[in-house]
Amino acid sequence: MKNVLIVFVLLSVLAQSGNLFAQSKKRTVTRKPVRRTTTKPSQPAATVPDNTTQSGTKVQSTIPYVSVSSSSGNGSGINDTVKVSLRNDNIIEKNLVKDRNPLQYKNIREDDAVYKQRIWREIDTREKINLPFRYSLVEDNGSQRFISILVNAIKGGVTAFDPLDDRFTTALTTQQALGALSTGKPDTIPVSDLDGNVVKYNIMTKEPSLDSVYKFLIKEEVVFDKESSRLYTRILGIAPEMPITLSDGTSLGTMRKLFWLYYPDLRPFLAKYEVYNPKNFGARMSWEDLFESRMFSSYITKTTLDNPFDQSLKEKYGKNTLFVLLEGEGVKEKIFNYEQNLWSY
Repeated sequence: MKNVLIVFVLLSVLAQSGNLFAQSKKRTVTRKPVRRTTTKPSQPAATVPDNTTQSGTKVQSTIPYVSVSSSSGNGSGINDTVKVSLRNDNIIEKNLVKDRNPLQYKNIREDDAVYKQRIWREIDTREKINLPFRYSLVEDNGSQRFISILVNAIKGGVTAFDPLDDRFTTALTTQQALGALSTGKPDTIPVSDLDGNVVKYNIMTKEPSLDSVYKFLIKEEVVFDKESSRLYTRILGIAPEMPITLSDGTSLGTMRKLFWLYYPDLRPFLAKYEVYNPKNFGARMSWEDLFESRMFSSYITKTTLDNPFDQSLKEKYGKNTLFVLLEGEGVKEKIFNYEQNLWSY
């Protein structure tokens, strides 16, 4: 009887130990998925950018960013590199244009200026007589377009002014002046190798073709000097204009001024650029000579003559361009008649 009792106790102990072993085994099995979820990286970590860690700290990217120009490199953009000829590209040595300086203006005393009017003119380079403004040959001093000459003058130290104020009160930096030619924000374009891996990013700046700048606004004064009995016309400033376009290239039909340049500061640069002569390429005048000789076509857009409210001719006559042209010709005639009436024949 005692042996039977001992065996029964041993069997019960073994049964309880087996239950404990099974329960512990079940608990370890149920913990395994929890352990996998804690040690395995979470799925959103794969969307973290290359230049950002999971903690949000910025790191240096190994992919370079290269700034490139959208211009073709043939003198049609503002950042084209000018290639200088390594040989004399002429039969004769052309040194006169390098040494040319503009003549100084005759000083006009304030007491001698008995008559003065201020005039704003617009030059449209699409007219046949104004086509030299769009001459696109590239020479040792760069593109011969007139807008390119203005851009080179700004790079050479001529101060550009705010386009909204023609009194030259707010100076612009070189970057601000050249940035006015931009047509939008730069694009970042990835460049891949043959395996499809991105090796660099090209930052493409949107540079317009300089042929899109085809109008120039001129501010000038007409003064009669009684000491010399002569009527003088002096240019004060030049402002290039280009059409306003949308991001898709659609033109809005209106023009915007890019910047103002003070003409007396610009004269030394204009004296070193020659104007295209379609009849004789060897007899070319400088751009400073062209403006002083008034060898361009323009029409008046605004004047101080009979204009107490400081309005432009377009503001007076609206969209009636015929009246604007006729009024501009009337201003020319009034100034001409004033000078003629001072003389007796």
